[in-house]
Amino acid sequence: MNPTITAFKKSPDGGRGLARDMRVRWALEEVGQPYDVNLVPWEHFKDPEHLARQPFGQIPTYEQDGLTLFETGSIVLHIAETHPGTLLPTDPDGRARAITWMFAAVGTMELVVIEREQFILFEKDKPWFDDRKPIVDKKVRDRLQRLSDYLGGAEWLDGEFSAGDLMMVEVLKRPASALLLPDYPNLAAYVARAEARPAFKRAFEAQHAVFVAATAQ
Repeated sequence: MNPTITAFKKSPDGGRGLARDMRVRWALEEVGQPYDVNLVPWEHFKDPEHLARQPFGQIPTYEQDGLTLFETGSIVLHIAETHPGTLLPTDPDGRARAITWMFAAVGTMELVVIEREQFILFEKDKPWFDDRKPIVDKKVRDRLQRLSDYLGGAEWLDGEFSAGDLMMVEVLKRPASALLLPDYPNLAAYVARAEARPAFKRAFEAQHAVFVAATAQ
């Protein structure tokens, strides 16, 4: 049986591939796993049926053969582990490093990126905005610089493309970090390489098609 994921019936990202089900779609496309999609309208996020899958009323979720998962890091890791050698290296040390980069993406990088997004979105009309913005910006820039220094001229973070790269690129594509990427050419090129992967393109097209269909109604 194919896995089923949940996604926005009408994504708030304007069809730009930024909703988090993109990470799961991309992982499934990388491993060649067909999947089904259950589209959830905003008004049903807190319904008991959805809360049974995702206790916090968010998307995406993943269901297959009685297993239900939420949190994109957990879902992508499960997909990688059940399709050995595609998104995780087969050698134990390489596998451990790839998983470390997954944690770095959703922890070290994404936390400051989301902080900047929320600050700009919700506090731009506050009297302290101009004073605090350089502080928030510096947090993101410090992380981007560290990542840029580590990546250097390499194609991927640790040898071949892995789940660590997938998760990291998805964080770098968020507006609060993407707008700063021109100042880090190797990171901008890193994201462009990932976006050129056929699996990424298929995932993006699938997610975008949902948005187009929803807005046409």
